[in-house]
Amino acid sequence: MKQRIYLDTSVIGGAFDEEFKKITIQLFEMAIAKKITLVISDVTEKELANAPLEVISFFSALNKNDIEQALKTITVPGEGQNMIDSQAVKNIIVFGDEVIVDITISNPSLQAKKRTEVDILKTIHELVYAKAKITVNIKVEAQTQPKNNIKGKPIPGIQNIIAIASGKGGVGKSTVTSNLAVTLSKMGFRVGVLDADIYGPSIPIMFDVHNEKPLAVNVDGKSKMKPVENYGVKILSIGFFTKPDQAVVWRGPMAAKALNQMIFDADWGELDFLLIDLPPGTGDIHLSIMQALPITGSVVVSTPQKIALADARKGVAMFQQESINVPVLGIIENMAYFTPKELPEHKYFIFGKEGAKHLAEDLQVPFLGEIPLVQSVREAGDFGRPAAMQTATFVQEAFNKVTQNVAQEVVRRNSDLPPTDAIKITTMAGCAAVKK
Repeated sequence: MKQRIYLDTSVIGGAFDEEFKKITIQLFEMAIAKKITLVISDVTEKELANAPLEVISFFSALNKNDIEQALKTITVPGEGQNMIDSQAVKNIIVFGDEVIVDITISNPSLQAKKRTEVDILKTIHELVYAKAKITVNIKVEAQTQPKNNIKGKPIPGIQNIIAIASGKGGVGKSTVTSNLAVTLSKMGFRVGVLDADIYGPSIPIMFDVHNEKPLAVNVDGKSKMKPVENYGVKILSIGFFTKPDQAVVWRGPMAAKALNQMIFDADWGELDFLLIDLPPGTGDIHLSIMQALPITGSVVVSTPQKIALADARKGVAMFQQESINVPVLGIIENMAYFTPKELPEHKYFIFGKEGAKHLAEDLQVPFLGEIPLVQSVREAGDFGRPAAMQTATFVQEAFNKVTQNVAQEVVRRNSDLPPTDAIKITTMAGCAAVKK
């Protein structure tokens, strides 16, 4: 049995003096010759700077940092990140020519475990030290999927579905939706808008199509609704099927059925974005939409005052619930400030200053931008010509900036996160009694 000699870095540092140099070199020569085993604590580059060449060569054979850098060149089976950055490697122990690597993977298959071990052995031998004695300890922690989540039923041809929500009514959610839609269309995207505000549909008025009716078309032997189109945007709304003075008095299941028809029985064609204008609040319609569709992400609209922000906070919380889990792309602040036409450089913060921006920071979600309170925005909505279509105005610039931020967040969300699942509600989420 070989003798083990334990050395502390302070001992090695002292051995660099001439008096102990010969003894130190002898120890390392014996270790290299396999006559003894040296167990050495972490030696810093500073301490090795003046070490004898024989000592430096011994340490360079196996160094923890070198091993980490080597493992960064290989990935964990089934994952995109390398073994170090993904934190799959839990521990690396080095003593002499021996290496112990503790790693945790999520793939329980024998093939994945074997590949992990082989990759580690091969990489360390090739990139660090060919004669290293390596032990790989593999632990499997399989990721469990929530049982109440089911894969959503996508709409053929639609790439991204964005839900536009607000905690309360009157904050300009439909105005923001219509202007986002026309701005995306002007940018060259194929866009559709689904007006899911069953009880207060306003999208037809904002697009000046309130007198239009969807046509029936035959698609693959099935009769489907052809969305009304204006300004390059395809539109469907319950407002197309009711009289202007008719109140929609429906229970939840009836409203959900109507929405499903507009979603799945419509000939949307190829769309880059489908914007869904949700009703205010956090209710039955929201759950129906999220049960029916895999929502790419949500956008919450709010005004700066505290009463609106309190409800916007609930809107964000709804999407972030574990049972729903829809990514929040960010918050838009509408009616952020008032700018008189005759004084375009002046800003009057009528409803408060940067309330939604502070809320976004507090909730750690992106702030997508602010829309000013301008008379032309209201007039444009009333006349059915969204304000974002006005050229060379600061209103157009504001909507352009917000829309670019939304598109950027969609790209980031699609690159960083897996597709959203439609939800299967099995509990009264948000309605449980408060535990005291």
